[in-house]
Amino acid sequence: MIRLFDLSLQLNGFPIKKAKAELDKIVHFSEEEYAAFLERKKKEIVDFHLKNNFFYMELAGSSNAVNWEDLPILNKQNLQKPLDERLSKGYSKNNIYLNKTSGSSGTPFVFAKDKYSHALTWASNIMRFGWFGIDFNYSYQARFYGIPMNFPGYQKERFKDFLSHRFRFPVFDLSDEVLEKFLMKFKSKKFDYINGYTSSIVLFAKFLEQKNIILKEICPALKACFVTSEMLFETDKKLLEKQFGIPIISEYGASELDLIAFENPEGEWQVNAETLFVEILDENNRVLPYGNEGKIVITSLFNKANPFIRYEIGDIGILDEKSTPQKPILKKLIGRTNDVAILPSGKKSPGLTFYYVTKSIIEDDGNVKEFIIKQTKIDAFEIEYVSENELSLNQIQKIKEAIDLYLEPNLNFTFTRKLVLERTNRGKLKQFKSYL
Repeated sequence: MIRLFDLSLQLNGFPIKKAKAELDKIVHFSEEEYAAFLERKKKEIVDFHLKNNFFYMELAGSSNAVNWEDLPILNKQNLQKPLDERLSKGYSKNNIYLNKTSGSSGTPFVFAKDKYSHALTWASNIMRFGWFGIDFNYSYQARFYGIPMNFPGYQKERFKDFLSHRFRFPVFDLSDEVLEKFLMKFKSKKFDYINGYTSSIVLFAKFLEQKNIILKEICPALKACFVTSEMLFETDKKLLEKQFGIPIISEYGASELDLIAFENPEGEWQVNAETLFVEILDENNRVLPYGNEGKIVITSLFNKANPFIRYEIGDIGILDEKSTPQKPILKKLIGRTNDVAILPSGKKSPGLTFYYVTKSIIEDDGNVKEFIIKQTKIDAFEIEYVSENELSLNQIQKIKEAIDLYLEPNLNFTFTRKLVLERTNRGKLKQFKSYL
């Protein structure tokens, strides 16, 4: 069997062999070698962009990178200008990998990677999936993702799916009739693994639970399930493990960077320290010690086409106390900075708090399939949900009591039952949104 995946990367100008060899070298560094590598790469990438990237020179101003801590924090707003104004010398649309972010943070933009740095991203993906016996060249993927609905975009994705040895289940319509068709595919195809958006995969598991079906029993080839792009709650993880009968692995990534953290076989969320440098900062952009909660700021150590140096991704998290520079562990991902509810008392609560509170009550009987929460005023929230039956007054009362307890009293909630929930154009479900 031809290694189609590696071959298609190579033919598109991504030097995957060279990238795999370099990654292998980095992974096997001793502690001292790694420390020297990290300092060298940080200095190299900053020097390169200060010499070759006008956008970064302007942003950095006079701070000529003597001190890492004095370098500016780059944010998504900075990046919302034409790509031509952000490309480094020697790079044009002909010799880069070009893409755009999904905009799940509300701030989409176009970005570029040089071909070698993109090859390293793939090498890093290949290595991490390999921890679970998955080989992109041979393993067959069941992919729960969105797909462009225009004809050329649709055909292009389907062709990429063919080259990448994957079958796509589009996630825009997840009604029972559609999930029934998904199930038939699992009966007829030998999938090795599942990969895709958390919320869609969880809905499929709930469908299986209703039918009392364990996926591994009807598709014995399945080895693992990788969920991405949305939070995986502990209760959902248990449901997936039970209904799929395979390990469930969480990944955390960003298209403009790389895989940021990936659950290793020991169950730790291991941060990618091979191609990225991850820091946790406080409000004043000072580096926090391990164990403290703060803004996640990431440097891409290899990307020369676009600077991603001390880039604030818009998420909040904690690195575990047992982290080392060579093996940082993400203890907790708390969610996006823009998903915070401001309450009448002045209290700030991550939107996920509501989600946790309502989730625990709503889900008892499996009636509610999924829901989202919108903050429309300082004291007013809308909960939109999809369910078999309307929520009872008793359930609504319980949710209100829980919210009084966990957040604060006197908040106003309206509940609206929907046939489907609105997803982004990529098919992601944004669980909390503030309109303030």
